[in-house]
Amino acid sequence: MQDAFIVSALRTPIGKKKGSLSEMHPADLGAIVLSETFNKIDLDPNLVEDVIYGCVDTVGPQAGDIARTCWLAAGLPEHVPGTTVDRQCGSSQQAVHFAAQAIMSGTADVVIAGGVQNMNMIPISYAMLAGQSLGFNDPFSGSSGWVKRYGKQDVSQFNSAQMIAEKWKLSRSEMENYAYHSHQKAIDAIDNGHFKDEIVTIGKFTQDETPRAETSLEKMASLNPLIEGHDITAAVSSQNADASSALLIVSEKILKEHNLNPLVRIAHISVRADDPIWMLTAPMPATEHAIKKSGITLNDIDVVEINEAFASVAMAWQKEMDYPMEKINPNGGAIALGHPLGATGARLMTTMIHTMKRSNFKYGLQTMCEGGGQANVTILENCS
Repeated sequence: MQDAFIVSALRTPIGKKKGSLSEMHPADLGAIVLSETFNKIDLDPNLVEDVIYGCVDTVGPQAGDIARTCWLAAGLPEHVPGTTVDRQCGSSQQAVHFAAQAIMSGTADVVIAGGVQNMNMIPISYAMLAGQSLGFNDPFSGSSGWVKRYGKQDVSQFNSAQMIAEKWKLSRSEMENYAYHSHQKAIDAIDNGHFKDEIVTIGKFTQDETPRAETSLEKMASLNPLIEGHDITAAVSSQNADASSALLIVSEKILKEHNLNPLVRIAHISVRADDPIWMLTAPMPATEHAIKKSGITLNDIDVVEINEAFASVAMAWQKEMDYPMEKINPNGGAIALGHPLGATGARLMTTMIHTMKRSNFKYGLQTMCEGGGQANVTILENCS
């Protein structure tokens, strides 16, 4: 099996609700990072063998295989195909895994992986609800097999976040403290220029607009819960956002033939699943599986990026793994930076790669919870 290397990792600034990217067509949003990849890397785009993008709620402007549309909207070679992946919140991390598998198997030598999402244009869960006019209340309850196995329980990320908080004994104030520090870390990262090498500017839009400098623990404590009687509020949840991100993944053969400098080697990829009603717990067993299979221990891991779908998800992972909190999401997470669904996996990986290069870290681990009770894990090794 041959190695897969990432030679470029770029993303757009992250747009907030009703923000700077709210009116940008997803194809144009996803095209920006593709175009800039080949402005920065001396490699003929004709060599790309596939474009794999993550996207959720693929209706309207995100329908019709958005990966292919983004590539064409970027003005790139027409013969290059594209395909769109939906592993819910982990879609673009899975896109990286599929690209890596193509390289590792020898099926391909050059693949682009990434993701795009405009949540202002297409609201969260739109595809989940799109069948209601056709008589389908949701994707699950009409299945006799599903009902036999899981009953008629709500499949709800909000319920799951609350269940996790209760099981791991995470109080509302503890989650708010975690969320507050996510904003502070993101603001510090922006102020210190930590994102400058990974962001592709869009006109005058040059930096993430999601972190809230004005927030406070007092403001967080004043919010009503999302569900009466629960502890989960908007403050301890990820923000709806718009963004795109793309990574260029190549074989060692391409590195040598084109004299490219690799950023990282993809040291491990895997995906596991857990109870779909609990939904958001899978990063824990998935991490345990990845550590066992890779032989790389958590003591070897210098930095972790775990998606902050909710504070309880990241906090429970930290408790269960007994991993140092200061090494988790050092530049803030989705609570502060936003969670543009199909783009988030690639955004997390892009940020982790640049953190590893800047801090000379050897290993980084990325994981994220996903609909259906799933979780991807990627371990990257610094090539410098």
